[in-house]
Amino acid sequence: MTQHIVFYDASCPLCYHLKKNLNKLDKNNKLQWVAAQTAEKEPETYPYLQGKNIYTEIHMLTSQGVVMKGFYAIRRMLIDLPGARIPGAFLYFPFVDRAGSPLYLYVSKSRFKWFGKYDPPRIDE
Repeated sequence: MTQHIVFYDASCPLCYHLKKNLNKLDKNNKLQWVAAQTAEKEPETYPYLQGKNIYTEIHMLTSQGVVMKGFYAIRRMLIDLPGARIPGAFLYFPFVDRAGSPLYLYVSKSRFKWFGKYDPPRIDE
């Protein structure tokens, strides 16, 4: 596996725009995006997501076969994208995850209140 597979909530405007903007920085085609709605309908294709709440936090299967979620998935994506390596590196500084992870969860829980919700989800855009 050479790409990371990233699972995002296609009904979430914040998630959709994160995907869109990170794709612009993905010059080496490191990320493959899959809507959580698609993954949920195909559990046999994504068995490593069984029992995980893929709608609450972004999930990623790394090219090494490790499942990451939330802040840690975002951090890993950023460090692997040429245009985002500097902010990504900052997120690896000691103790940044102590603030970053709770902040990520707060934004995740508030995202629909702040940004609304796509209905239907934007899966193939």
